[in-house]
Amino acid sequence: MGKGGNSSFGSETKEVLINGRFYDVSDFRHPGGSILKFLAGSGADATPSYKEFHLRSQKADKYLKGLPSREATKAELEHAVSLSQLTSTETEKSKSNSGPLSSLNKVEALDKDFKQLRADLTAEGFFKPNLLHVTWRCVEIVGMVAMAGMFLVGDILALQVLGFLMLAIAQGRCGWLMHEGGHYSMTGKISIDRRLQEFIYGFGCGMSGAWWRNQHNKHHATPQKLQHDVDLATLPLMAFNSRVPKHGNVKGLQALWLKYQAFLFFPVTSFLVGLGWTLFLHPRHSARSAHYFELTSMAARYLCFYAAFGGKFGAAGAFALYMGSFATACNYIFINFSVSHTHLPVSESSDFLHWVVYAAAHTTNIKDSRLCTWWMAFLNFQIEHHLFPSMPQYNHPKISPRVKALFEKHGLVYDVRPYWGAMADTFSNLHQVGHDVQAHSKTK
Repeated sequence: MGKGGNSSFGSETKEVLINGRFYDVSDFRHPGGSILKFLAGSGADATPSYKEFHLRSQKADKYLKGLPSREATKAELEHAVSLSQLTSTETEKSKSNSGPLSSLNKVEALDKDFKQLRADLTAEGFFKPNLLHVTWRCVEIVGMVAMAGMFLVGDILALQVLGFLMLAIAQGRCGWLMHEGGHYSMTGKISIDRRLQEFIYGFGCGMSGAWWRNQHNKHHATPQKLQHDVDLATLPLMAFNSRVPKHGNVKGLQALWLKYQAFLFFPVTSFLVGLGWTLFLHPRHSARSAHYFELTSMAARYLCFYAAFGGKFGAAGAFALYMGSFATACNYIFINFSVSHTHLPVSESSDFLHWVVYAAAHTTNIKDSRLCTWWMAFLNFQIEHHLFPSMPQYNHPKISPRVKALFEKHGLVYDVRPYWGAMADTFSNLHQVGHDVQAHSKTK
């Protein structure tokens, strides 16, 4: 694969290639955070990222038109295409046996077919939100919380246990639902979806939607890419790939912790991550970025929880119930998110994969079933989600056969694994990485 380099050939100007034009972003402060710096000056084509992240944004096009720009030369366009070629080693990483994207012609053919597929799906209405579906998902969560509350304040132990589990799962499902809002695919109206996401995540999980949007788009732009994908930046509590830790700096108790991370991920580490997010990282971000609606939603969460259960269980009992249900919710959401990426190969920080290859090489689907698709809220179709992050997620199963056909045509593997098989791969990877880190720490 070609390595990126400044498209200005020695100039310090930072340019991004979008729709055949280079836009000067040297002095542009991107409202979506630092994701722009991943592509600025690389010469790689940022068009797919721009289109998928700004599908419903009119402001984005206005910002873009206001930037200094120039038409890309034929040589620069060919260079952008060449960056998406795969070497023999990268072909192996892509889980393919047929040498995908080994020439410029193959890259251009894939690009053409992907654009056509996207145009067809758009014309057929697959990117249009379904308000009835969104309403049902909201009603489901409210119903689960209401029923959980009724069971918990009762006196029947079996129903109290059931209520506890329902309360925890409902919190986790707030995480799934806010994910839809964060991609602006709940109503299709950015301002409404953003506010819905911030309320659902703040009240339902005690976390910041603004923080999530800033971080999650970086993951979508470069999944499993070293020094770029924030989902790989999980130290000090865990490491999903042995390339992530700086082995010379991992020693002592941290090395010991990582050695046993496969046993700690459930139930300890997931809870600690969630606790750190909800008590420090997320409220700090909301305060610093003046997202006061988020802070209000978080505060309302704690007040409502105490009002609902403080009378029955007292302050200490309500606190224990909160921590227990929150810990269970964290394990539900974090562990299920991990099965689609974390055990897969990583790409180098200087590599620039084709948008479709990112989804093929660094993402796996979980086998469809009614239970699994409900349990993972349609995000068991991660390949489709990474190709079309702005598409309402309930449409992913519908387009799956067409995506699979695209992959097969271009020699890319459409990776589908059974739920428990992917779970085993995830924990096996954690175990192997932990032992690799421990072994390296002993040699220092």
